Amino acid sequence: MRLIRIPVQPVKLSELPKGASARVRQVDDVAPNDAIARRIRDFGFSPGEVVRMVALGPFGMEPMLVQVGFTRFALRRAEAARVLVDLEPA
Repeated sequence: MRLIRIPVQPVKLSELPKGASARVRQVDDVAPNDAIARRIRDFGFSPGEVVRMVALGPFGMEPMLVQVGFTRFALRRAEAARVLVDLEPA
């Protein structure tokens, strides 16, 4: 039997539902020398890291509480949209 891999399109971290886990694919720079994207990478949002959407705020689902490893971060939707992730199988 031959296994066929179907490429999965990445989604934005801001689109993950509460409780979902995903693996970071990349952090996109919105502009050259994007300080926010650089800061997000410094927080540990590196390719291959597993992230989990812990909670969503009440108003416009903002801020978003995201866990990387044992650390939790509160991100705005615009910040979370910079992070592309691949969904983890349930």
